[in-house]
Amino acid sequence: MNITPRWKPSVTVAAIVERAGRYLLVEEHTPEGLRLNNPAGHLDPGESPEQAVVRECLEETACAFVPQALLGLYLSRFQRPAHDGQPAEDVTYLRFAYCGAVGEPEPGRALDTGIVRTLWLTPDEVRASAGRHRSPLVLKCIEDHLAGVRHALDTVWADASLQQPWQPT
Repeated sequence: MNITPRWKPSVTVAAIVERAGRYLLVEEHTPEGLRLNNPAGHLDPGESPEQAVVRECLEETACAFVPQALLGLYLSRFQRPAHDGQPAEDVTYLRFAYCGAVGEPEPGRALDTGIVRTLWLTPDEVRASAGRHRSPLVLKCIEDHLAGVRHALDTVWADASLQQPWQPT
C-alpha cells in the first residue's frame, strides 16, 4: 500500500504596523533578490500565533510589537523553479496577520539574518513597490488594514497543550 504524506501548509505570522500614515516594512535578502515584506516569519513549535508575531517583529525590526487585533487569515501559494542545484519549491502559506503598534528600536539590537533594513512607507509607496514584494500578501494585508478590517485577538485560541502536550488517559 502506497501512503501519500499528508499535505500541510507552512504557517506564518505577520505584523501590520501603521504610524502617521506609513506602514512598517522590512527589506530582506531572498533567493529572488532584495524583497519587501511585512515583519513576518514562521510559527515555531510550542508558541501561539500571537506569541510568534511578537517574536518575529522584534527579531526583524528590533522593535517590540503589541498586537491590538487579528487582521485576518490569508492563504497564498509560492512556486520557485529549480536553480543553481536547488530543487523546485511549491509552498502554500497560511498567514496569521495581526495589526498593532511598535515602540522605538531597542538600542544595539541587531536585525535578524537577511534583514537589510526597516522602512516606513505610505500606502501609495507600498502599492508602487508591488513588484518588489515578497508575496501578494504584503499589499493585501495593508489594504485590509486601510479598509478597517479587525477581529478580536481571542478569535485565535491557543490551548495550554502547546507547552504541555495533552495525552489521553
